[in-house]
Amino acid sequence: MLDSKNLSDSSKEVQKKSNLLKKMQGAGKSFSSSMKKGTNGLKGTKIAIPSKSVGIKLLVIIFVSIVTCVLTVGLIAYSQSKKLIEENVSEASYQTVKQVAQNLDTVFGNYKDISLQILIDTDLQGKLGVLAKSEDDYETLKATRDVSARLSNFIIGNSSITGIALIPLKDDGHILTGGGATSTATALLKDAKWFEQLAKSNGSELWLEDQPEGLLVPNSDPSIGLARIVRTNGTLDDFYILVMEISLESITKRYADVNMGEGSTLSIVNSEGKNVAAQEITGIGQPHIVKLPTEGDAVKTGRLNLKTTTGALVLTAYQSFELTGWKFVATIPVDKLVEDTKLIRNLTWIMVVLSGIIAIAISMLVIKTIANPLVMLRNLMVKGAGGNLTVRSSIRNRADEIGQLSDSFNDMMTQITALAKQTTRSAEEVLLTAADLTDSSKKTAIAAQEIAVATEEIANGATSLAVEAEKGSDLTNQMDVQMKDVITANGQMAKSAIEVDHASKQGTAYMQQLIQKTGMTEEMTRAMVEKVDALKDSTGSIVKILDVLNNLTKQTNILSLNATIEAARAGAAGKGFMVVADEIRKLADQSRQSIDIVGQITAKIQVEIQETVGVLSEAYPIFQEQISSVKEANQIFLIVQGQMEQFVESLELTTRAIGELDKSQSVISDAMTNVSAVAEQSSATSEEVASLSSEQLNISDGLVQLSSKLDAVSRGLKDSLSKFQINE
Repeated sequence: MLDSKNLSDSSKEVQKKSNLLKKMQGAGKSFSSSMKKGTNGLKGTKIAIPSKSVGIKLLVIIFVSIVTCVLTVGLIAYSQSKKLIEENVSEASYQTVKQVAQNLDTVFGNYKDISLQILIDTDLQGKLGVLAKSEDDYETLKATRDVSARLSNFIIGNSSITGIALIPLKDDGHILTGGGATSTATALLKDAKWFEQLAKSNGSELWLEDQPEGLLVPNSDPSIGLARIVRTNGTLDDFYILVMEISLESITKRYADVNMGEGSTLSIVNSEGKNVAAQEITGIGQPHIVKLPTEGDAVKTGRLNLKTTTGALVLTAYQSFELTGWKFVATIPVDKLVEDTKLIRNLTWIMVVLSGIIAIAISMLVIKTIANPLVMLRNLMVKGAGGNLTVRSSIRNRADEIGQLSDSFNDMMTQITALAKQTTRSAEEVLLTAADLTDSSKKTAIAAQEIAVATEEIANGATSLAVEAEKGSDLTNQMDVQMKDVITANGQMAKSAIEVDHASKQGTAYMQQLIQKTGMTEEMTRAMVEKVDALKDSTGSIVKILDVLNNLTKQTNILSLNATIEAARAGAAGKGFMVVADEIRKLADQSRQSIDIVGQITAKIQVEIQETVGVLSEAYPIFQEQISSVKEANQIFLIVQGQMEQFVESLELTTRAIGELDKSQSVISDAMTNVSAVAEQSSATSEEVASLSSEQLNISDGLVQLSSKLDAVSRGLKDSLSKFQINE
């Protein structure tokens, strides 16, 4: 006999499995909802942002790099050539100025030598002595003419000397002149400042600049002069100031052939910065166009870049004369010097324009060969992440990193597509198995209902048997009076026993069918567990492949990092490749994110499969317990059938004993007592069978609900996989 407590525990287990299936169904809905959200999120992905495009960045970097390099080289060449020209011209000008100054020093030295010759001329000294001592007018006149003639001889020997004069220091002395010098013009020199200074000096020569009122020759061209003291007998009456007037033109002719270039100037400047000689007559006596240093090492000689009074920058080379203290100054406009270098500057700008065009062409080539394939791969990955597993890269026959990335992308999409197909087929098989399990569960429920009906009939027959047994006991007490009633009751008891026996046989047949169907259900459950295990192994393969892809993404990221380091070592030449390496690293990050998404999806599928395996594993012992319960019920029906056969035999004995009723009344009474006990036992057994049938019906209903939930979970898994587009 079966224990009703065990059946109650089985019912509780079925209820637990039902709750577990509800959780699985909720997880499936959550997975489907997350997949839809992920797909909707991918729909909003921007395919391209022009300001962040790799192609635009490469175009800007290459254009700026090439143009900057060309412009830098051109400007450096322009600056260096300008500097080199300035230095060379400055050196050449400085050497020229030094040579001219040396030559002019020689010229000034010649004039100084002439003045010394006049000082030591004995004839001249003698005539001056006569003038100083003689009181005879004739001798004085003769001596004056002789001195003038002697001075004129010196002038005849040097045409650059326009006049010579001897001016006495005493007021009543005779002024002696030679050449074009006049006594009137010479007399005016006594009022000049330099005359008084020279008279108080120790006898050194004094170089005179061009005077506005002239020196010795009236209305003459610009000139300079040399003045010094001439002594005869050592008394004040014998002191004369020798003044020699020299044509300034004869001086400027000495450097007239010197050409410093267009816009250059050559001048002789005194210590006050005024022009002693200039290219324009109007400039004589005026301040020089540049202000020369007045202190330091650069006072006497040097070469400097100075600004003129008008603000123009000029190269200035100057050298001081040893005798006069003046400076010979040459100025050259810097703009004129570097005018030829403007050709380099103009050529630089032309090269900048050409390099810009070349940079654009190179950039377009780089965009075509690198940026466009990267954008295409990025778009394909976005579509793949959105669920379209049919996309493939069309990049072929490239041995570089982009070609390898394209091949890896195609391999990855092919493997993911194969795994998705396999998962879809497994889900369909699970769905079919769930449908078969649902049909078997429904058939089991129908059979349980039929068993319940048969059990109810058996219980009714047992009840009737108990009533008849009580009637038989009453009739036994009244056997003499109511024998016919006993025979009738005996016939009814026999008929009821036959019906009970028939019902027992029918229940036994139903139980056999239930055992067979329950066995089929067990086999289906076992097959479904094996298929789900196979699906679990497939998801494990997916995880391994995703690990391989993740490692590939890490290696790509490491490769991009190494490329970035090498590009940084390459300096400016590697900046373009650095950007490419950075974009490859970003692409590897996007691949890793896509792989993580697929890994999460696969993990969720694996969890659901594990939960399905757990549910089936827990349901399998229930099916085994159900088979055991059905077998026990069958044994009960067999026992009932045996007891009913015994009951029939008892009725036959009762019939035979009726004839011997008088002799065996006590025996009949005992037999009726036994019949009553058997009837009670049959009634109790029938009630027990009815309770078992009710429990079996509840278990069958739970199995039907469990199969329906398994079907819903399978459909949810199939719907989750349907987002992927797969070419069959």
